[in-house]
Amino acid sequence: MRTGVYPFTAIVGQDDMKLALILNVINPGLGGVLIKGEKGTAKSTAVRALADLLPAMEAVKECQFRCDPQDRHHMCEACLQKSNAAETILTQAVKMKVVELPVSATEDRVVGTLDIEHAIKCGEKKFEPGILAQANRNILYVDEINLLDDHVVDVLLDAAAMGVNTVEREGVSYSHPARFVLVGTMNPEEGDIRPQLLDRFGLSVTVTGERQSEQRVEVIKRRLAYEQDSDMFAGDFQKEQEELGNMIMQARRLLPQVTIDDELLTLVANMSIKLEVDGHRADITVIKAALALAAFDGRDKVAADDIKKAARLALPHRMRRRPFEDGVLNWDAVETMFQE
Repeated sequence: MRTGVYPFTAIVGQDDMKLALILNVINPGLGGVLIKGEKGTAKSTAVRALADLLPAMEAVKECQFRCDPQDRHHMCEACLQKSNAAETILTQAVKMKVVELPVSATEDRVVGTLDIEHAIKCGEKKFEPGILAQANRNILYVDEINLLDDHVVDVLLDAAAMGVNTVEREGVSYSHPARFVLVGTMNPEEGDIRPQLLDRFGLSVTVTGERQSEQRVEVIKRRLAYEQDSDMFAGDFQKEQEELGNMIMQARRLLPQVTIDDELLTLVANMSIKLEVDGHRADITVIKAALALAAFDGRDKVAADDIKKAARLALPHRMRRRPFEDGVLNWDAVETMFQE
């Protein structure tokens, strides 16, 4: 266990934030999570702690994208060629890491660049990887994402949804896998994100400081203990860390086998119609989150309660709203639909 990282299971409260992060690790195709909240509410601590929580994963040795040797559908061109040619693929164990994207990042820095001159002279593609290449199979963390250029945010959300990054320059294109957990954090006091971009985040949570004195005291005690001896503090939570890490990995393996009844699909569709949610992205995200919730609970079938929990994370930021107003989820209407 690496030193210096605050244990994920030691974070007091913030259950919605922790659950949203876990669901995105179980299924990176959820489209990321936007965490809104005031300063000092463990947003960045939770992101770094989550990466440290997970066991090492198998990756192709010397591959700049750290491709999964068992997943041919999401390999880069070089690894796929080796696999098709039945070559021996050497592997290594690597830990998931947090790749941070600076607010000042340009599009080329994010997506990477193609050397057109080299392609013309030599007849082969030469790709200089960007941040999305580093982020493959990792967590891409963007602090103050509301201050990032809208076009760059759009590129990030495209890659997060598709799992692929494609760079095109002068008729030459190059694609590589970009399956990552996108985590954006922001303080609403510093400005909001345009609704069109907000809708493309899979899940969204709002975090606040603890309002119970007992909880706040526990936060203080744990932080002081961690600063006094981080190794000893991490050791106290090692068993819980290992158990949660194993649950997440089991859920990732179980996810493809999880099913959902048509009755629940109809419920989700009616819920979106009742709440007047625009488009179909909300429906799909609720279903994906519910599937991940069932897998995390060790079940191969989605229950109505999974839909309810998923709705709390996937719908509020998609509600129609007026300028300068927050979207509000009419939870009473949702509860009535479940009762019916």
